[in-house]
Amino acid sequence: MRPLTRRLAQTYWRWSRGLTMGVRVAVLDGRYVFLVRHTYTSGWHLPGGGIERGETARQALERELMEEAGIRLDEEPRLHGVFLNEATFPGDHVLTFVGEAWTQVEVPYPSKEIAEAGFFPADGLPAGTTPGTRRRIMEIVDAAPPAAHW
Repeated sequence: MRPLTRRLAQTYWRWSRGLTMGVRVAVLDGRYVFLVRHTYTSGWHLPGGGIERGETARQALERELMEEAGIRLDEEPRLHGVFLNEATFPGDHVLTFVGEAWTQVEVPYPSKEIAEAGFFPADGLPAGTTPGTRRRIMEIVDAAPPAAHW
């Protein structure tokens, strides 16, 4: 989604919905975590996206993970927490999961949505990894106390 299209969509969602909810997942391989860099926004992020109307959080997680990473979870993901994401979008909440048993069934990037993706060491994240992403990884990998905000 292009920046102008994204801004228009967010404006519509904000007025049509009082609350938005999304999912992110930390796919782990030991102390390595899978990150994506989108074409429409800056920074490195955990894979994920919005939960669509009529879709469960688990369905959204599976859909986004396959679209962005070509990864299928082999076991039930663990819920890490629910975080308020007011800085990005008022009324937005992000459910963050952890997946440690997975299979990469395809490599769908680069694409119109994903510029780059891959596994990075938790203690050597790429420059541009967003602050919220860094916080979640420290909480998950290093057992740092969780924050309430993304």
